[in-house]
Amino acid sequence: MTVTEKEVSRQILQLSGANANLCIRCGRCTAACPVAGQMDQKPHRFASLLLHGQADTLLRSNSIWLCLSCMACSERCPRGVDPARLVEGVRQYAVRPRGMAHFSPDQVPDVVDDEMPQQALMAALRKYRK
Repeated sequence: MTVTEKEVSRQILQLSGANANLCIRCGRCTAACPVAGQMDQKPHRFASLLLHGQADTLLRSNSIWLCLSCMACSERCPRGVDPARLVEGVRQYAVRPRGMAHFSPDQVPDVVDDEMPQQALMAALRKYRK
């Protein structure tokens, strides 16, 4: 069974627990982000892309691995969208083998980019270990 991009977007939104429908695309999250200048997809686009079923754009993006998880975007959001949770949802979907709740350390070289910041890798390992 092939999973559609729209279904992937729905799964990511569910994983994140964030309410992307609240986003008014004001850009405050992007303005607060210390690494937005290096991102190919800015934080304010995450909600819109997921709501429009364009998860593949985010899954191919370097932005999910550049995010420092500093929560500056979530602090600045006037609507309480919590963009950091959206980023984390995309990361979760990207690193989880389908049908499994975790990945083992010996799988790391196969699922992550060599350029991934260490804090993103460590956050994933803490979150998905059993």
